[in-house]
Amino acid sequence: MLLSRDFVGYMANEVVKRLIANKMIEAGNPGALGERIRMKMAEELGIEDRLNEEVREILNQHAEEMRRTGVSYQEMYKKVKGELARQRKLILR
Repeated sequence: MLLSRDFVGYMANEVVKRLIANKMIEAGNPGALGERIRMKMAEELGIEDRLNEEVREILNQHAEEMRRTGVSYQEMYKKVKGELARQRKLILR
């Protein structure tokens, strides 16, 4: 994840503050709402991390075959990641 957990929490709290200040929402407990938003943001940011780990596992399973055929790890990484993202309809940053 490129963003620290503290920064994600800060962003979530700022979103809540600004929505309330602009009277776009009403919140009985802004702190709890900020926490729920932080959890959802962290979950969303973690999707790419989990995808990267899955790609590494797939490539490790095929490492010997890749060595034999002389395929570039970086190129295969990009291709496998792109294919998995397309299959799962993910939008990556």
